[in-house]
Amino acid sequence: MPLHGKTPFASGSSPRIAALVRRPAFVGVLAFAVALALALEIWRWSAALSLRDAPLRENSLLIACIAAACLFAIAAFLIARARGASNATNEARNLSSANEARLMGIIRSSMEAIITVDERQNIVIFNPMAEHVFGCSAAEALGASLSRFIPERFRAMHARHVEQFGVTGVSERQMGRQQRVLFGLRSNGEEFPIEASISQVRDGDGKLYTVMLRDITERVKAENAQRKSREELRELSANLQNVREEEKTRIARELHDDLGQQLTALKMDLSSVEQALETTAEPELLRQLRGMRRLIDVTVASVRRIAADLRPVMLDDLGLIPAIDWLANDFTNRYGIDVERDIEVGDMHFAPAGATTLFRIVQEALTNVARHAEATVVELTVRIEAGACVVQVADNGRGAAASTPSAEKSFGLLGIRERAYMLGGTVEIHTSDGQGFALVVAFPATAVQQQETQT
Repeated sequence: MPLHGKTPFASGSSPRIAALVRRPAFVGVLAFAVALALALEIWRWSAALSLRDAPLRENSLLIACIAAACLFAIAAFLIARARGASNATNEARNLSSANEARLMGIIRSSMEAIITVDERQNIVIFNPMAEHVFGCSAAEALGASLSRFIPERFRAMHARHVEQFGVTGVSERQMGRQQRVLFGLRSNGEEFPIEASISQVRDGDGKLYTVMLRDITERVKAENAQRKSREELRELSANLQNVREEEKTRIARELHDDLGQQLTALKMDLSSVEQALETTAEPELLRQLRGMRRLIDVTVASVRRIAADLRPVMLDDLGLIPAIDWLANDFTNRYGIDVERDIEVGDMHFAPAGATTLFRIVQEALTNVARHAEATVVELTVRIEAGACVVQVADNGRGAAASTPSAEKSFGLLGIRERAYMLGGTVEIHTSDGQGFALVVAFPATAVQQQETQT
């Protein structure tokens, strides 16, 4: 069947042949074979013409032809190797140029500001984002010292850090670990916060240092605004707590002093009426009077309980520890849960604000036990340890799993955290499912201690 113009070689053989041709050894062998074939033909032709009767000259000619073929093969091998080396060099150069172009394309299109400096801290790369961030063109920046873009008070420290980084041999690291925010300097003299990382690479006999940075001005502004807002909210919360305590104290005083005294007077008047009518009044009337007296007694007890819940009078009159004892006894009477107390505060005198905070924390913790714990025993500890006042309320109730969010997000615990924060305290929660619940609050002793005033 005709081939219709196709070569006798398979279509896939051409690349393989081209690859063989590029090998110097193959070229040398091929050249030797061709040259040897030509030399033998020349020898045969010469021998046929004039050298039939001269065997010695015929052998010399044969040796010369073979030698010429070898020299031709060697020359072809050397030429092929030189051309291959040149091609390899050109390919490596082209590949290096392509990689460099690709790298520069990445650098130019990066959303991070990228600056590369040599060992003398002179700028050799300054990408477009760096131009935007620092307000300086690459033409102005290239060749200039990096210190131009560093605030003067940080320049010496930066130079030392770069020198130390070069000695470590670490390829890259984040900058600014010792201080939270680094600062750059725009061309107009404006300082601004930055985040940066540095890397190093050896370039010939020297090193190149590349810094990738971003302007975090907006983020720092947002963080500062958030921090300020949080502090304002805490101050508002503290003020509301103080106002609330003052209002509770006022209402508790009025209930105890005003309404309590009036109810007591009413009871005394009723007792006088009852005595006056004891011999003349009908039994039904006397029974009604005795019922009214018992109702007044219940009302007086309710008023005292409400006033104590609002603000125990003994907290102001007798101090923190008697108030906590009263709270524990009242808790046991109400809910039937025993409170084991371990209170060791020595001769410390608590400041009014500290005493109120500690009392409210214990009160809220006991309330949480009554509502959620299903406990039978509560251990209440108040101690002074290593310059800190530690309050712990632990129960033997059902506890809470570590993954349960209610333990961390209940409003009672949030209120405890806010009260602790106002005096520089910390709050820890230890709990697990079926293993009880422990609340530990620690304050600096100086925050809750009564400061002595000099007269």
